[in-house]
Amino acid sequence: MSFAGGRAQFALEIFCVAIIVGSTAALARAIAQQHAGASQGTAQQARAPFSHALPPLDGNHLKATVVEVTYAPGESDPPHSHPCAVIGYVIAGSYRFQVKGQPEAIYRAGDSFYEAPNGVHQVSANASEKVSVKFLVYFVCDREMPLTVPAPETKAAGGR
Repeated sequence: MSFAGGRAQFALEIFCVAIIVGSTAALARAIAQQHAGASQGTAQQARAPFSHALPPLDGNHLKATVVEVTYAPGESDPPHSHPCAVIGYVIAGSYRFQVKGQPEAIYRAGDSFYEAPNGVHQVSANASEKVSVKFLVYFVCDREMPLTVPAPETKAAGGR
């Protein structure tokens, strides 16, 4: 690939990421307004709730998938992994999150988080026993694959 072609691919990747990140806040605000019964047409201030470098990706096969996740009070998922880069945005409630090797964190409405491809998602839980948590998850992939897979330890233990 020529240097110019590499720059074009890099520019395309940056453009795609900017669209994804920019749309995260707008979509989350729209959902939050609808959820709260806010009136339509209200002026909003724009902000960039998230910025993070992505791993090298094949720019010819980029695909973004957005998933809305809701955990009931006290609900959680077992350890798992995501083969793609993950960007999350909390719409309502509070979300407990930990990837293997990193400290546990709690993200609240308006907060964003990042999970590198193939990280072991050890904690994915509602931080509240009283209120649901709702968040958007953006998967940025450069090939077709399942978005969520069991954690490697889970596969090894169950595969014997």
